[in-house]
Amino acid sequence: MLLPQPLPHRMQPLKHLTGYPVAITEEIQQLINRGELGALLLKKHPVPHNIKTDKALYAYGITLKNTFLRQSQPISKIVYDDKIQAVQHALGTHSFISRIQGGQLKAKNEIKVASIFKQVPQAFLTMILVHELAHLKEKAHNKAFYQLCTYMQPAYHHYELELRVYLTYVDLFGKLY
Repeated sequence: MLLPQPLPHRMQPLKHLTGYPVAITEEIQQLINRGELGALLLKKHPVPHNIKTDKALYAYGITLKNTFLRQSQPISKIVYDDKIQAVQHALGTHSFISRIQGGQLKAKNEIKVASIFKQVPQAFLTMILVHELAHLKEKAHNKAFYQLCTYMQPAYHHYELELRVYLTYVDLFGKLY
């Protein structure tokens, strides 16, 4: 497959990589300038996952939850959502909904994953689900939250960076898979 070629030495916006060290963003920029970013991503992650339906996503998410967070609150829904845009700080969402029904407080946890992630490597989808599942126990993005993420997926931070590099590629050139 021929990958699109960028204009040489043109600075590209790296909005998904804000906050990362300059050395990392410069290395990604050089890969973009040389037209090598897509090939590198495909070499590391040659195929996307096969979890395409909401039913399959729910089953996969529940398996992760039951493996690592058995004692946490139940999840009522895990779905792909076309309305979520993969932006700098939103790859998926979690929500906790409380309602009074018949004099009782009913609570539900829901996870929504941006539909763009139907076509990513399994490690990236796992990273997103791990992130959203960690919010069942830790609401804030603090040290305990990230420790829980790395407990569930030891290479969590590595995959988060690679996912953000992938999103940079998609912004510049379109779909990779």
